[in-house]
Amino acid sequence: MAPPPGDPDFTLRSLLFAPGNRADVLAKLPRSSPSAAVIDLEDAVPPDRKDEARAVAHRVAPELVDAVRLMVRVNAVDTADFPDDVRHGLPAGLTGVVVPKLESAAMVDEVAGLLDSVGHPDLPIVAGLETVAGVVDARTVTTHPRVRWCYFGAEDYVADLGGIRTTSNHEVATARAQVGQAAALGGVQAIDMVVADFGDADRFRREAGEARALGFSGKLCIHPAQVPLATGAFRPTDEELAWAEAVVDAYDAALARGDASIQVDGGMVDEPVARRARALLAEARTD
Repeated sequence: MAPPPGDPDFTLRSLLFAPGNRADVLAKLPRSSPSAAVIDLEDAVPPDRKDEARAVAHRVAPELVDAVRLMVRVNAVDTADFPDDVRHGLPAGLTGVVVPKLESAAMVDEVAGLLDSVGHPDLPIVAGLETVAGVVDARTVTTHPRVRWCYFGAEDYVADLGGIRTTSNHEVATARAQVGQAAALGGVQAIDMVVADFGDADRFRREAGEARALGFSGKLCIHPAQVPLATGAFRPTDEELAWAEAVVDAYDAALARGDASIQVDGGMVDEPVARRARALLAEARTD
């Protein structure tokens, strides 16, 4: 059984999406054990199937919420579908609501206000940062008290930028770093962009490594095969944990004797290094 919706102590390493109008696909979401699963009412659903998707969400949610942390992605705030998604597409028991293309605190206020008015006053938000304005002003979104997670949407961002999408990711390097920084300033977890070619495991692992180095906690997934890749890539390795334990033990002992800068296995350790080691140990305890 999945942890309760309000469970704060988990790391969002994989966020697996499935089309909201495909009950057969949604039923399979728990099988790969993602950190959380998303019923997608936005991009994955044709414009003329939105009402159907909202109804399907309510029909499948009662079983899914007992098996996986469940979220719903609504359409963007400036679309005609957004109000109906919030009013009619959010079943009980959700862990969060995914809102794409957020660009300002005012937009988050609008989302929060509508959520409150329809009976979801405590539902936290996964903020999509996937436009130029959303990335440039990401701090205004990630520091909003209703936002608990954010994600970087590379495809929409590059389209809005008028750029060219490449496998090198050079065109999104600055944007990814900005999202990582904004997430840190807001104290929220950041989820990295999609790898559309779900058969390219090497690219997924490479991107996940880049994202983890930038402070991201996990990755968006569009296929169950990507979930274990994300889980492995964003979880601290045995070697990292052994290093962290050695550093913390040695540094705590050093502080007790009045030293604040020491060597561990040939490397200098001071408070910033010890803080990073403590964070790794804490991360290993949250799934």
